[in-house]
Amino acid sequence: MTIKTIPLISFNSLTVLALLATSSLLAGCDVEATSTAQEKELIIAVPVEAAVMRVGDISSKYTTTAVLEAKEEAFVVARASGVIEHIYVEEGDYVKKGQVLAQLEPERYRLNLARAKADLIGIQKELAKINKVYNQKLVSDDTYDKISAQYASSQATLSLAELDLKEATILAPISGYIAARNAKVGNLTESFQRAQMFHIVEQNELHGVVYLPEKELSRVHKGQAAILTLSALNEDQVNGFVERISPVIDAATGTFKVTLRVPNDAHRLKAGMFAHVSLNYDTHQLATLMPRKAMLSIDDNISVFVVRDGLAHKQHIRVGYQEGDYVEVLSGLTGKEYVVVTGHQNLKDSAPVEIVNADALPLNSVDAAIPSDTEIANDAETLNANHAS
Repeated sequence: MTIKTIPLISFNSLTVLALLATSSLLAGCDVEATSTAQEKELIIAVPVEAAVMRVGDISSKYTTTAVLEAKEEAFVVARASGVIEHIYVEEGDYVKKGQVLAQLEPERYRLNLARAKADLIGIQKELAKINKVYNQKLVSDDTYDKISAQYASSQATLSLAELDLKEATILAPISGYIAARNAKVGNLTESFQRAQMFHIVEQNELHGVVYLPEKELSRVHKGQAAILTLSALNEDQVNGFVERISPVIDAATGTFKVTLRVPNDAHRLKAGMFAHVSLNYDTHQLATLMPRKAMLSIDDNISVFVVRDGLAHKQHIRVGYQEGDYVEVLSGLTGKEYVVVTGHQNLKDSAPVEIVNADALPLNSVDAAIPSDTEIANDAETLNANHAS
């Protein structure tokens, strides 16, 4: 019979095995701790840019376009016929009302005037003789009436001859700048011909004509302010004012005509310039203003992300006027918050964020300037009460 021998494990061997098991358990704990630390490290703050809110004025405006027009302009045509003898002005010259612009050859009109004067003198002498004998009833009434009519006709002929001679000198009907000169020396002009000799525009004050939708009629009034931005002057802005409002609506377009008065004392503006017009309806002063790009609009709900304690909190707000890069906040914010303006399109509520432009904000420590929840609630109630009143 074969007897199997069971090997004996010494005390030292058991000790080694226990140590190995303990080491394995400790290694497992280290792995779990490392995994937990790695999971915590996976929570990364989203880099965003923030901006502060401010208090200022904001207006409700309607924007459109207009072409500047001269308030007064005149197209000068010849009232007399003749050859142009002299031209005294050029395009761009400023002329005053009554200033001589050109001269037609006057000799023919001088001769006509001299003949009319001679005819009138002859009729005057004959009428004087008739008057002496008419009082003595030596001539008939028909003869006297005929001579009297000839005298009146000679007077009218003389007046016309004087007018023709006067109109041979072309005068400026208004003060302004010569916008166009079509006449040339030696050209023959006909009286009241359609061809224009000169075009004069008065530009001390210009007009801008805009057409507004009929729904804006109740919001426009005479004297209302407008701002005109002109691309020809490097986007410079000038002020204008509503001067006239048409009392009728164009049924074809559903618009009404508004004429703006645009002062031009410096003569920088020119008739024909294209302008973007911003018509100011109303202005709220000392309003709470927020950058427009911080605003998120989904299904008619407007919200922003506010940075507080390193987290971005979604806050619903109600806005008022919008102008340029800013919007008016009516409720939901106190005006002390830092709002996210970049990186908030896919941001979730209470997500950790890192403000990358913190150094550019008024305070180096962003969180230090953030009010507490209690302060926000109190300020919000105050703001809502002010707007309600």
